[in-house]
Amino acid sequence: MSDKCEERATMIAAGDLQEFAPCGRQHCQRHPHALTLQLRQLQPASELWSSDGAAGLVGSLQEVTIHEKRRESWQLRKGVSAVGEEVDYDEELYVASNMVIWSKGSKNQASTVYKAFTVDSPVLQALWCDFTIPQEKSEKSEVEKCICILQNSCINVHSIEGKDYIAALPFQVANVWPTKYGLLFERSSSSHEMPPSPPREPLPTMFSMLHPLDEITPLVCKSGGVFGSARVQYVADYTLRIVFLNAEPSIMMTYDTVQSLHTVWALRRVKPEEQNTVLKFAEQMGTPQHVATSSSLTAHLRSLSKGDSPVASPFQNYSSIHSQSRSVSSPSTQSRSPSISNMAALSRSHSPALGVHSFSGVQRFNFSSNAQSPKRHSITHSPNSTSSDSFLIPETEPIVPELCIDHLWTETITNMRLEKNSQASKVFITTDLCGQKFLCFLVESQLQLRCVKFQESNDKSQLIFGSVTNIQAKDAAPVQGIDTLLVLEGSGNLVLYSGVVRVGKVFIPGLPAPSLTMSNQMPRPSTPLDSISTPSKPLNKHLGPLEEGVLLSPVPELRDSSKLHDSSYIEDCTFQQLGTFIHALRDPVHNRVTLELSNNTMVRITIPEIATSELVKRCLQGLKSILPKEIAVQMLVKWYNAYNAPGGPSYHSEWNLFVTCLMNMMGYNTERLAWTRNLDFEGSLSPVIAPKKARPSETGSDEDWEYLLNSDYHRNFESHPVAKALRLEPLEISPPKDDFSQSLSLDSSTLLFTHIPAIFFVLHLIYEELKLNSLMGEGIRSLVVLLVQLARDLKLEAYIDYYYRDYPALVKTSRQTCIVDQVQTGFMHHPSFFSAEPPSIFQWLSSCLKGEGVQPYPYLPGICERTKLVVLSVALYILGDERAVSNEASHYLYKITSGNDALICSFRQSTSVSSLAEKLVIWMTNVGFTLRDLESLPFGVALPIRDAIYYCREQPASDWPEAVCLLIGRQDLSKQACEGNLQKGKSVMLSSDIPSGSESEEDEDGMNDMNEEVMSLIWSEDLRVQEVRRLLQSARPVRVNVVQMPEASDHEYIEEKENRLLQLCQRTMALPVGRGMFTLFSYHPVPTEQLPIPKLNLTGRAPPRNTTVDLNSGNIDVPPNMACWASFHNGVAAGLKIAPASQIDSAWIVYNKPKIAELANEYAGFLMALGLNGHLTKLATLNIHDYLTKGHEMTSIGLLLGVSAAKLGTMDMAITRLLSIHIPALLPPTSTELDVPHNVQVAAVIGIGLVYQGTAHRHTAEVLLAEIGRPPGPEMEYCTDRESYSLKNYYMLGWGNLIGMSDLNVPEQLYQYMVGGHRRFQAGMHREKHKSPSYQIKEGDTINVDVTCPGATLALAMIYLKTNNRSIADWLQAPDTMYLLDFVKPEFLLLRTLARCLILWDDILPNSKWVNSNVPQVETLTHFLFMLLIRQAHVYIIAGACLSLGFRFAGSENLAAFKCLYKYATDFLKCLSAPTASITGHYNLETCLSVLLLSLAMVMAGSGNLKVLQLCRFMHKKTGGEMNYGFHLAHHMALGLLFLGGGRYSLSTSNSSIAALLCALYPHFPVHSTDNRYHLQALRHLYVLAAEPRLLTPVDVDSNTPCYALIEVTYKGTQWYAEATEELMAPTLLPELHLLKQIRVKGPRYWELLIDLSKGTHHLKSILSKGGILYVKLRAGQLSYKEDPMGWRSLLAQTVTHRNSEARAFKAVRRLERREMSETFELWQIKLVLEFFSSRSHQERMSRNPNRGLFMNSEFLPVMKCTIDNALDQWLQAGGDISLHSYLSGQPTEESQLSMLACFLIYHSVPTPSQLAAGGLEGSTNFSELLLKFKQLNMPVRALLRLAPLLLRNPQSMVL
Repeated sequence: MSDKCEERATMIAAGDLQEFAPCGRQHCQRHPHALTLQLRQLQPASELWSSDGAAGLVGSLQEVTIHEKRRESWQLRKGVSAVGEEVDYDEELYVASNMVIWSKGSKNQASTVYKAFTVDSPVLQALWCDFTIPQEKSEKSEVEKCICILQNSCINVHSIEGKDYIAALPFQVANVWPTKYGLLFERSSSSHEMPPSPPREPLPTMFSMLHPLDEITPLVCKSGGVFGSARVQYVADYTLRIVFLNAEPSIMMTYDTVQSLHTVWALRRVKPEEQNTVLKFAEQMGTPQHVATSSSLTAHLRSLSKGDSPVASPFQNYSSIHSQSRSVSSPSTQSRSPSISNMAALSRSHSPALGVHSFSGVQRFNFSSNAQSPKRHSITHSPNSTSSDSFLIPETEPIVPELCIDHLWTETITNMRLEKNSQASKVFITTDLCGQKFLCFLVESQLQLRCVKFQESNDKSQLIFGSVTNIQAKDAAPVQGIDTLLVLEGSGNLVLYSGVVRVGKVFIPGLPAPSLTMSNQMPRPSTPLDSISTPSKPLNKHLGPLEEGVLLSPVPELRDSSKLHDSSYIEDCTFQQLGTFIHALRDPVHNRVTLELSNNTMVRITIPEIATSELVKRCLQGLKSILPKEIAVQMLVKWYNAYNAPGGPSYHSEWNLFVTCLMNMMGYNTERLAWTRNLDFEGSLSPVIAPKKARPSETGSDEDWEYLLNSDYHRNFESHPVAKALRLEPLEISPPKDDFSQSLSLDSSTLLFTHIPAIFFVLHLIYEELKLNSLMGEGIRSLVVLLVQLARDLKLEAYIDYYYRDYPALVKTSRQTCIVDQVQTGFMHHPSFFSAEPPSIFQWLSSCLKGEGVQPYPYLPGICERTKLVVLSVALYILGDERAVSNEASHYLYKITSGNDALICSFRQSTSVSSLAEKLVIWMTNVGFTLRDLESLPFGVALPIRDAIYYCREQPASDWPEAVCLLIGRQDLSKQACEGNLQKGKSVMLSSDIPSGSESEEDEDGMNDMNEEVMSLIWSEDLRVQEVRRLLQSARPVRVNVVQMPEASDHEYIEEKENRLLQLCQRTMALPVGRGMFTLFSYHPVPTEQLPIPKLNLTGRAPPRNTTVDLNSGNIDVPPNMACWASFHNGVAAGLKIAPASQIDSAWIVYNKPKIAELANEYAGFLMALGLNGHLTKLATLNIHDYLTKGHEMTSIGLLLGVSAAKLGTMDMAITRLLSIHIPALLPPTSTELDVPHNVQVAAVIGIGLVYQGTAHRHTAEVLLAEIGRPPGPEMEYCTDRESYSLKNYYMLGWGNLIGMSDLNVPEQLYQYMVGGHRRFQAGMHREKHKSPSYQIKEGDTINVDVTCPGATLALAMIYLKTNNRSIADWLQAPDTMYLLDFVKPEFLLLRTLARCLILWDDILPNSKWVNSNVPQVETLTHFLFMLLIRQAHVYIIAGACLSLGFRFAGSENLAAFKCLYKYATDFLKCLSAPTASITGHYNLETCLSVLLLSLAMVMAGSGNLKVLQLCRFMHKKTGGEMNYGFHLAHHMALGLLFLGGGRYSLSTSNSSIAALLCALYPHFPVHSTDNRYHLQALRHLYVLAAEPRLLTPVDVDSNTPCYALIEVTYKGTQWYAEATEELMAPTLLPELHLLKQIRVKGPRYWELLIDLSKGTHHLKSILSKGGILYVKLRAGQLSYKEDPMGWRSLLAQTVTHRNSEARAFKAVRRLERREMSETFELWQIKLVLEFFSSRSHQERMSRNPNRGLFMNSEFLPVMKCTIDNALDQWLQAGGDISLHSYLSGQPTEESQLSMLACFLIYHSVPTPSQLAAGGLEGSTNFSELLLKFKQLNMPVRALLRLAPLLLRNPQSMVL
C-alpha cells in the first residue's frame, strides 16, 4: 500500500497566480457604443426621479448591470502568430451584446485589442474558424483564417486579410461549430415540427458551409444498416444535439436526448457516390406513396418560403431532392447551382465587398418560425403530386451535400443512466504523458468525468475507441502543455491526472487548501475530527512514515463525494468561514487555466512544466521511448511530483534532482552513495526523493555520527571564525568506510530496477548524441558521471574504458561501486539491442573515413536526430551510397524503439542534382538542417558537410530552393528565390524609390521619382541625367531672349517677344512625349494620394528684368486650342510613370479625376497611359461608360486607345463591342448614324487593330480593307483628316497580320491602293452609302493615291513583315526612271523603302554600302526640275533605309549600325548648312534628319549614348525658321528613347513591337500642335508596347545596395556569327533574351552565379520585370568595385584572412603539448579532420577537380599532424611507456599520467586490453606476427610501431 499512500499525499505547487478578468470587458466600457446603450436604457429613470427619488435610478441601474452580465461570454485559445512560429500568449474572443472583441496577449496587463467588431443585432456566438480555399493549380489549399459572428438572421465572417462576408441564414440557428472544413450549423428545432402529422421526410437539422460564399448544405450521415449495408441519408433527427466538435482528428460528439447516450462520429467530405445516393433517394422508392413524401419536403419548403420570413436568403433550393424533369445521371448533380457558383468563383479572386447576396434563389429556402397554414398538407397523395409541385415554382437544382459523418462509437447503456439529462457539459481530448489519447466528457448531473481511450488504426484510416474509465469530478479541464488534465473533485480539491493515472493534488499558493485546514481564528468544531474521517481509511493510516512535511495539517482530505452533499457540517465549518472555494474551471490554454471561485472572482494559474533543462528533457524522452507505457507513466508521475513539490528546486539543481530521483527508482540508496550525497540542492529536499533509511534502533548509531562529520555543514562549521576563537580542535575523521570497503547493495523491488540495462544504454546513446552538439558540454560532463556509476555496477569493462578515454579527469575521481548479486542480475531485463561494445559516433565516422566496414549505428528515433543526420550524411558523401538517404536507411542505422514506427522520410528529388555534394546539401535542407545547426556541430564531424557546402557554393544551380541557398551561404540566391516567389504586385523597391517629399513645389517637373542610385552607377562619369532633365522639363517658364533694336517701338518689341515665345512654345509643347519615355514606369503611386501631374508652363521670362511674357495678352494671334494635345501628352507622360507592378484599383483611377474642366485633356492622357501600362483593366465598366457618355473627344480617344492597349491581342468581345459603336463600318447598315468625331473613329479603328493583333480575324480584315479606300461621302463627311483615317486602317489591317487569307486577295487590293488605278466596285452592305458623290471634292473614278498610299504601303509591310518575300518587295521598289519617279510623292518613297526593307528583314546590313544600294540608278537630266526631284527622292530613300536599319537593330546597341547611322546624320546636318540646302528643301532635310535621329535613338535605346545626346541637344537649341512642332516632337522623342525608362528599358524587335514602333515613329510629323491630318498624335505613345525591361542591376545582398559586378554574356550562334561571349560590367542593358544562351556573374569578387537560358527565359524575365535586381554576394576578403576599382586592396586582404576552425584546432594542439588535456573531445576532432583529408573519397574528388579550393591550407595539416606526433612521442619517452604498459596489462596507472594516456589511446586508436587479450597477442615474438594479428583490429601501422616495443618482450626483434 505504500505506493498508494505516497501518491495520495504528494502535492504539486501551481505557479503564477493572477486575478483574471476578460480583456474585452474593459474595452467594452470604453467602446463608444456602450455609452449610448446605457443612456438608452436609463431614459425612463429621469421621469421617475421626481416621484421616488434615487430609488428609481438605482433600480434601473441594477437592471442594466444584470442585463450586461447575462450577455457576456468569452473564449480563449493559444496565440497563433502570422508567420506560423511558436508564440506563448493567449488570444481572447469576448462577446457582449452586439460587440465582439478579439484581443491578444499573455497577461491581463499586457493584452491589446487586436480587432473589435460591432454588429447590428445582438451576437449569439462568435468563434474562430479556418476556411480552406482549394487552389486551381497546386494540390495544396490555402487557409483563410476568419472570425465568424452569428446573429439572429445572418452570420458575418471577417478574414484576417480584411475580407468581409455576410451570409444570410435560411433558418434559426441553435449553434455554430468550427470544423476542419468550414462551419457546421445546428438548426434550432421549433415545437410544431416535433410530430410530423403526415408521414413525410423530416427536415435536416445539421448543415455545413465550407466558405462564406458557398451555399449552406445539409449534412449526411452514413450508418451501418441491419444487414451491414450502409445507408446514406440526411441528418434529420431532432433528438441529436452536438456537444463537441474537433478539427484534428476531425470528430464530433452528439447526445441523444431520448436515449440519453453520447455518440462519436467522424466528420469528412462527402464522396461523389454518396452525393448521388442521397440525390437519387426518391427515384429508388417504388410506390407513389413514397414519391409523395419526398416531394412534400419540397412543398413544405416552398410553402414556408411564402411566409413573411425575416430575411431574404441567397440559398439554392433544397427542393427537389429528386426531380423528374432531369435524368439522374446528368452531370449537374455534381456542380454547384449556376447562379451562385459564378459568384463563388468570382469571390475567391476579388474582395467581395459588393454584392455578396446573390438573390437568385431569394425566397426559396426559408424556415421561418411563424406557424404554417394548414393548407400545405392538401397536396394529394397520388402519383401526380410530383407534377403538382412543379406548378408552385419552376424546377430548381437540388442542394448537393458537402460533408458526411460516419458512426464511430456509442457509449454502452447501463442501468444507472436512466435519468433524463445526462448530457455532457464539457468535452475535450487529452493526451497522457506517454502519448495515449483520451476523449473525456463531463456529465455534471452525476459528477462524473468519463474518459474513453482511442487511437488511430495502423493504416491511419480510422479511429478505434477503447474502454471507458470514470473519474469522480465536479469539473475538469485539459492542460495540453504538459499532457495532463485537471480535475476538480467534489470536495473542492484540484487534482492533476495524466490520462486516467492520478498524479497528485495541486496546491495553490495564496488560496487556502480546501481540506479542513484549521487556523487559530476558526472555532474548533465540537465533533471530534475522527468522526468525519472518511470511511475509506482511518486517520492514522493516512499518514505513513514517508509524508511528514507534506500535508499542511494532519487533517485528511475528504474522499467521499456523496457525503459531501448532505453533510451540512462541512458547509458550516469550512466554506462559510474560508469564504472562497473553487467553483469551476474554464479556458484552459497550453498550461494555464482559470479557476472560478465561489465569490465570483476568477484567478488564472499555471501548471508547472515537466522539465526545463534541455538535458533532463532529453533523458526523460529517451526513458519514455524505451520503457513499457505503464511504467513510463509511473516514472514520469514520480519525477513530476518530486520536481514540482511546493518550494521545489531551481533550474540549476534540476539535473541533480533528476539523478537522485532516477537512482532511487532504480533501487540505489542515494544517501549512501558518495557523489549523489554531495549533489547540491537548493531548497528543501522533498521527502519523496530521499527516503530516510529505515532506523535499526531509535537510539541512533555510529554511522549517524560519521554522516554528520562528513557533511558540508561540519566542514563549514570547522572553518568558522568562532571555532578558531574557541580553539576547537578539528576532529579527526576516519576515512569513510563506504568508499571501498563497504559496498552498497541495490533494492530490487523498485520500479525501474529490472530496466537498468535498457536505461543505461539509452542514456549512453543520448550521451553520444550530445557529443554532436558543441553547446552541450556541461550536460555531457554531468551525464558521464551517472553513466560511469551504472557501467561499474553492471560490470561493463568496455564502457568504463570508453568513458575513461573520453574524460580521463572525471572518471578517475569516482570509484565507489554497488554490488548487484547474481540473483538480482537475473531479474534484470537485458534488451536485444544492448551491445557489449560501446557504440561511439566518432569511432563510427573514423571507420567510414578510413574505408573500413561499419556496423549499423543504433539510434533513438525522435531523440537522436543529430546522430541520424551525421550518420546518413557521411554514408552519402563519404561512402557515396545514394540509397542512404532514400528510405533504405537500415544499412547504416539500427532503430531502437519499443514500438514499430515507419522509418525515415523518403527524400523526394525535385531539383536538378548532379553530384553527391549537391545531393547531400539538398537532402539536409529537406530534413530541416540549417546553418545554426552546422555551427554547433563539432568541427571534425562537420568537415565533410562543410566540404560539400563549399563545393556547392562555388557552382550552385539557379533553381535550388531558398533554404538550400541559405545553407550553402549564398544569401544572394536565397533572396532571389524569395523575391521570385512574391506575388506580381510586391515588386522589389530599391532604397531611392521612395518619393522624396523634400523638393519644393516649383521643382515638380515630373522627373523626381527616378532611381538616382542605379542611374548614378550606369552613368557615373558625368551629369548627363541632369542635362536630360533640364532639356525635358516643361514646368518652368522659358527664357525669351530678344534684343530691342533701336528703331523698334516698345509695342513692336513686346510683339516680337511674344512671337519669339510662340516659337519656343512649339518646343515646350513637344517635350512631354519625351519626358514620358524618360520616366517610363519609374514610380509607385501612393493609393491615398493623387498622382502629381506637372503643369505645362507656356509663359516666358524676359531678361534682364525677368518680366513675364504671356501669350494671352491679345497682342498677337494665337491659334485656338493650341495646347490641348500638349496637355494630353503631359497627362500620358505623368501616367506612364506608374510602374505596371503598382497596386492600383478602380477607385484610385476615378479619384484622380480633376475637378476643373481645363484639366480634362490631361486626365484623358492619364487614362490612355493607364491602358498602356495595363492598369485600365481594373477600371469598372460602369466608369468606362460614364466617361464615354460625357462626349469629351480627348477622353474618348484616350480611353478607347487605353482599353484596347490593355487588352492587346485578346479578341475580347466586350471591348470589341465598345469600339464598334464608334466605327460606322462595323455597325449594321440600317443602324442610326452616330455623330462620332473623326479622331475618335480613328482611335477606335486603331483599338480594333490592337485587340485583334496577330489574330488574322476575317471579318475585321474585310471591313478595314474597304475603309482604306473609302471615297469621300456626301456632306463633307470624310474629307478632312482622311489620310489619318486611311493610315489607321492600314495599321490595323497589318496588325491583324493576315497572312493566309488568299481569297480576300488583300495584297493586290493594297497594291492598287498604293499605286492608283480605277476604283473597284464597292461590294457589301455599305455600297448604298457611296452612291452619291461628295459635294465638295471632285474625285473621279480613280483611287486617290495621296490618301490611300501610305496606309496601303505600310499594311503590306506589316502583313509580310520579316517574311523575306521578294515578289511583294519588288512592288515596293523605288521607280528607276524619271517618268515614274514623277508619279510618286517623295515622302511616299521613304515609306516604300521602309516597307520594302522590313519585308526583306534578313537582308538589312549595318553599313553604308547597303544603305546606298536602296537608291535606284536613274540616268539624270540636267534640267533643274528633275534635279530637284532626284535630290528629294534621294534623301527620302536614304532616310527610309536608315529608319529600317533602326528597326532592325532596335535596342541592340550594335556598333556598326550606330556608326553607319551617325555618319548619315552628320551628313544631313552638313547638307542643312550647305548652300545647296534650298534645292532639296529645308523641310525635307529636317524631316530626314529627324528620321535619322530617331533611328539612332532606337538602336541606342536606353543606353544614354553621349554622341546621340549631343545631337539631340543641338537640335533642341534650334527653335527658329523651319523648326515646327513636329520636328521638336521627333527630336525629343529621340532623346526620350535614348534614356528610355531612366536606362532601365530598351526596345524589342518582336513583330508586335515593330508594329507599335512604326505607329509611334511614323515618319510624317505634325506641322503644328493641333495637326492630326496624317497621323493621330495620341499614337506617338504606342512605343510603350515595344519597350521591355532589360536592365540587370546587381544588388549586394548584405548591404542591399546596387553595386558593380562583372557579368559574362554568351550569345547563341546564328547565321551571321558563331557562338560568342562578351564581358559586361553590370548594371547594364542585356541584349534581347532570345539571342542569349547564358549569363554568368563572374568571380573573383563575387560568388559565381549562372543563369542558363537554354532551359527557358522565364526565370530571367521575372527578374527583369521586378526591377532587374540580381542579388550578388561579395566573397570574404574582397571589396566592391566602387571601393576598390583596380582590385589591389583585395589581394592584400586575402593574405590576412584565416579560418576559425583552424585556430580552434591549433589551441587544442598547444594544450596537448603542455599536457593539459582533461578531455579528449578536441583531439577526436583533429583526428577526424586528418582522416577526412586522407580519405579515399576526398582524394578522388581532388583528382577530378584539381584546381578546386581547399578549406584549409595544404601546409597546415602536415604541421598539425607532426606537432601531435611529437608531443605524444615525447610523452612516451618521458615515462609514458610505463603507464601504457600497465594499462595494456590491466594494472592501475599513475593518476598524473591518465589524461595523456587517454590522448595516446584515442589518437592511435589503441584497442582495449580485453580486445588485445582476445587477440592472443602476448606470445608474439616478431613484428610481422603482430602485423598479421592486428589486421582484424584495424589499427594503423604507425600506432603499431609505437606499441611494438611494449608488446614484444625484447625490443631487438623489431628488426624484421
